[in-house]
Amino acid sequence: MLATSVIGGALIGISAGALMLGRKRIAGVGGMLGGLVSSPREDTWHRTAFLVGLVIAGVVAALFHAPTLAGSSLSMPALVIGGVLVGYGGQRAAGCTSGHGVCGLARLAPRSLVAVLTFMATGAITVWVMR
Repeated sequence: MLATSVIGGALIGISAGALMLGRKRIAGVGGMLGGLVSSPREDTWHRTAFLVGLVIAGVVAALFHAPTLAGSSLSMPALVIGGVLVGYGGQRAAGCTSGHGVCGLARLAPRSLVAVLTFMATGAITVWVMR
């Protein structure tokens, strides 16, 4: 299990670095989706490919590694509301967890450090309260 986690992390880092070097773009899901919806430009194709790739990766993971994926006991409306709240929070924080956590910290951005610490603390507090 550790080896697959290391390989997955390395692939995320390589792809984020390639996107930064090749397209001068941050590999943040919120920024990709926000830029695609709010102001389509000449970079629409790479944003679309990025988001479609996430969906395809999720489907492939579900098909081949279903026993290792954690399910949720929450209802679909609760999951949708949670997704909307995360998206709203990502926009308010000028970036999502992937943008700040993977790319922002790698660029040593101070606001990304603050954002990631806030994400982690809020997540830990939420788990503690809910359980």
